[in-house]
Amino acid sequence: MTSLTWTGPALDRARVRRLLQEYGVYAALAVLFVVAVGLDTSFVQMSNIRVQLYQVAPTLLVALGMALVIGTEGIDLSVGAVIALAASVVPLYAGYGLLPSLLVALVLGAASGAVGGAMVALARIQPIVATLSLMIGVRGLAEIVNGNSAKPVTQSGLLDLGSRSLAGIPEMAWIAGFCALLTGLLVRRTTFGRQLVAIGDNRQASRLSGLPVRRVLITVYVISGVLSALAGVLIVGHGAEADPANQGLNMELNAITAVVVGGTPLSGGRVRVLGTVAGALFMQLITAVLTQHNVHTSYTQIVEAAIICFAVYASQERGTR
Repeated sequence: MTSLTWTGPALDRARVRRLLQEYGVYAALAVLFVVAVGLDTSFVQMSNIRVQLYQVAPTLLVALGMALVIGTEGIDLSVGAVIALAASVVPLYAGYGLLPSLLVALVLGAASGAVGGAMVALARIQPIVATLSLMIGVRGLAEIVNGNSAKPVTQSGLLDLGSRSLAGIPEMAWIAGFCALLTGLLVRRTTFGRQLVAIGDNRQASRLSGLPVRRVLITVYVISGVLSALAGVLIVGHGAEADPANQGLNMELNAITAVVVGGTPLSGGRVRVLGTVAGALFMQLITAVLTQHNVHTSYTQIVEAAIICFAVYASQERGTR
């Protein structure tokens, strides 16, 4: 009888915790939005919504790549530096048009990701060490390429990409949304996605079962690099300048936060794409609300740190195997 007495509440608590882990980010996003509108009804004006979408689009792109990497039980600290590298080459090729400058940036992003992936998959260096070294080296390279000062960008196609809207929604947001859709399909509908999740769940077992572990790991980091480079191009287009010394700073932390808040466990074996989208929107909304009400940046960072700690704790609870 004693076991029955304690089993019921334990199951109830487990169920509540599971529901919070699965749907908590969506509920928190809805509640925060209602609070934001209650504090200031102008928050729902289309002009303000467009501003929020402009700001969240690059973070979401980086977070999508980060979610794939974390799904393999890895981490990519080089994403901010890849943004800086992409930004550094845009002024060099902007005169040739949008497509060449975009292509060069994406190729460099893919190359950076391939190096990081090779360090993890082939040299078997811990992901945090491999991508930390890459973060330092790539940002240094970006500053060498660009110089020490910000450079203006006047290429019309690039500026349009960073500022133009379609049906009232910024093109940047449409691009990020399309990439989120593709990422979701990749994870749920392809063999590669199933292999990615299996490797994150148990890499050794995946290797013994014949899965292409090395190829999948390298590909995941390449995708992360490409999405980060695309985010860098959009940031340059929106700001009309390339400043690798400052662009992309702390982006890796923002992306990791969005992924973890969205419910993807740091222990790997699962990727929640829709949760990542909600996590990015949630963190952007927090920043916007606090900034709009003149809360000092230091307090904003404290709030974000508390959210990260709670999300990581919840992720560990679910990710324990």
